[in-house]
Amino acid sequence: MGTFLQYYVNYQQNDWKEWLAAAKFQYNNKRHVATKWTLFELNFGKHPWKDNLVAQTEFLKLVEFLTGLQKSLEKTIKSMEVAQKNMKKQYNKKQRNS
Repeated sequence: MGTFLQYYVNYQQNDWKEWLAAAKFQYNNKRHVATKWTLFELNFGKHPWKDNLVAQTEFLKLVEFLTGLQKSLEKTIKSMEVAQKNMKKQYNKKQRNS
């Protein structure tokens, strides 16, 4: 968030509090390299809004919502396992070359 804030605060750096909400939204809206998901998708099962600024008024049933979160968790775990294997492979490759 510090990087985001450094581009938007004024010269005196006394208005950073005004930018915190935007910085938090930007951070939660970024796709993670390993999981391929945003924090919004992982925490809530969906993005708060997509393609427009109109709030979504359709609510999912609790069971459907929890099922979606469970699937999201399973996909995240698989993505993390793949990322972990890739990191291990790269580490081992460097160790062999040393």
